[in-house]
Amino acid sequence: MKLLVLCGYYDVATPFNGIEHTVSHMSLEPAIRKNVSFTYYEAGHMMYIEKNSLRKLKDDVSIFIKNALRK
Repeated sequence: MKLLVLCGYYDVATPFNGIEHTVSHMSLEPAIRKNVSFTYYEAGHMMYIEKNSLRKLKDDVSIFIKNALRK
């Protein structure tokens, strides 16, 4: 399983770096941890409401899906 985590830099609803902290403390084996990737957006946790972040979100998700489907 592959996981893409979307992170907003400027967000008052969710703490920045909170998910990085959580993932780093999950004791994931390296083979599993390599399946977790992060992307970052200038907008907050609702990155789809800001135009530039929405474009980046579309590109990041497209790339993630393409890469996840590779065998």
